[in-house]
Amino acid sequence: MVDITEKEMDNPTFQCDTVLSDVHLHCPNKRHFMVRLNGVGQPVFLSHFKLLWNTEVSASEKHVREATTEKEHQYRSGDELRDKDGNNPKKERELNSEGVEALLDDDGDLEVVRRPRSASDLEAEDLLRDRVYPVILMKGKEDAFEDEEQECTCGDIVKIEHTMATPLEDVGKQVWRAAFLLADYILFKRDTFRCCSVLELGGGTGMTSIIMGTVAKRVYCTDVGEDLLSMCEQNVALNKHLTEPGRGEIKVKELDWLKDEFCTDPEAPYSWSEEEIADLHDQCTVIMAADVFYDDDLTDALFRTLYKITHNLRHSCTVYLALEKRLNFTLRHMDVTCEAYSHFRENLNDLENLQDRKMKYTVEPIKLDFCQFLVYERIEQL
Repeated sequence: MVDITEKEMDNPTFQCDTVLSDVHLHCPNKRHFMVRLNGVGQPVFLSHFKLLWNTEVSASEKHVREATTEKEHQYRSGDELRDKDGNNPKKERELNSEGVEALLDDDGDLEVVRRPRSASDLEAEDLLRDRVYPVILMKGKEDAFEDEEQECTCGDIVKIEHTMATPLEDVGKQVWRAAFLLADYILFKRDTFRCCSVLELGGGTGMTSIIMGTVAKRVYCTDVGEDLLSMCEQNVALNKHLTEPGRGEIKVKELDWLKDEFCTDPEAPYSWSEEEIADLHDQCTVIMAADVFYDDDLTDALFRTLYKITHNLRHSCTVYLALEKRLNFTLRHMDVTCEAYSHFRENLNDLENLQDRKMKYTVEPIKLDFCQFLVYERIEQL
């Protein structure tokens, strides 16, 4: 007889040493070049993400994509199959006893749709599918995206160095959907954030802070770990072309949620000066965090940090939290659950119901019907 404790039953059925963000897989016709190995030997990739400033263009692209998808469906279902003379023979469809649709030719034989062989057919196939190149080694850092840069203006491109698969403790080095979602909202509500002083918790690669830097006066992009913060600082430098002169100052700083105080050791990289801490407390009116709610202990620590920081702010503050609900199957429930999300909601409810004479927190959901400015898959779990 095996004795399984309740805590053991909470463990996921499947365990994995590495975690992979699939954001880059939904960037059609883009290449992701490996530029270097980071301090712990992980491959670092440089990706370009195009900003769709013109929503009309975005809608047009969506229409073309829908039309192409419909054409592809027809092609694969046999509606556009042609014989060697270019004619479209009459097709006869009938359902077999299992309800599976069979495609028969004029003689009653089953006709199988085969992949095109000729060069012209291959070109036609290219029009029907997006090609993604997730791993291509580059020849040199300077000319990594030479062809792409000739086709678009600098103001349309966000350049991000990131990894693609990491251990759980290094997931901040990857790019996640919720960061794109929050970036979309910032671009949609530019006037709301114009000239603000902003703090990002768990900034990771810096994607959201960089977008915020296009409109805000100052952004403190924070996370923990010298290797991650170095990557983030590199990304800030890569995207100086997006910020207007005299605005969009982005400062990369260490902020460990498991510690009670800011790191002020002048010998430590990415530490805070007393002036910077005072500036944060005096000027900050916006705090944001994207996809940082995946571990219960870290979620608890983040909400404690959030309370301590907002308690010391001079002005009222709006906090924007974006996340993706992730499903896990647990033996305890024998069902698919969103326990990390449920724990996040519990902390959020506790914060809203907090009895504090100085502070009052109000929680409001934001509808996700705002425009999409970045190419990614906006799934319903966001």
